[in-house]
Order: sequence, then C-alpha cells, then structure tokens
Amino acid sequence: MECGLTFERKYCFVTVEFVDDPNVEGRTFWYLCPFREIDVGSKVLAPLGRHNGLQQGVVRGKRFTDEESAPYPLSLIKKVVKIIN
Repeated sequence: MECGLTFERKYCFVTVEFVDDPNVEGRTFWYLCPFREIDVGSKVLAPLGRHNGLQQGVVRGKRFTDEESAPYPLSLIKKVVKIIN
C-alpha cells in the first residue's frame, strides 16, 4: 500500500538515521512514510538537508499516529521515497 494514511486514519512516521553521512552522524530525523509495511532496520531512500538530496538511511523507529499527535508538522515533514531492501 502506498499512502501515508493508514486504514485507521493514522499516518505512518519513521525515524531515519543516515549512517554514511558524517555531517549528521548519530542523529535521527522524522519522515512521513507512504509504505506502512516498512520495518525498523529497513534501508530507505529519503531527502536530506536544505537541498533535499536523496540519501540512503536506516529506519530506527516507527509510529502510527493522527495529525494532532504527529512528531513533526505535516506541512513541513519530508517523505521516504523508496524502501531499498
């Protein structure tokens, strides 16, 4: 299923760590994930930084929640582009 909204009317959010980028080493970033079947530990392609360059990262956490409880404003959050593995 490719949509950020689940059947329960909740969004799928993931935290992603970009382990190969020394500029953000040890940090995680929240993303809206359109792939609800994603697992913690999955490798993903996601935009990073001011210029939204696509980089490979690893999902470190996953949460389903409604808009009011979102970890980051929906109008500003970036989206996972692709699951790599």
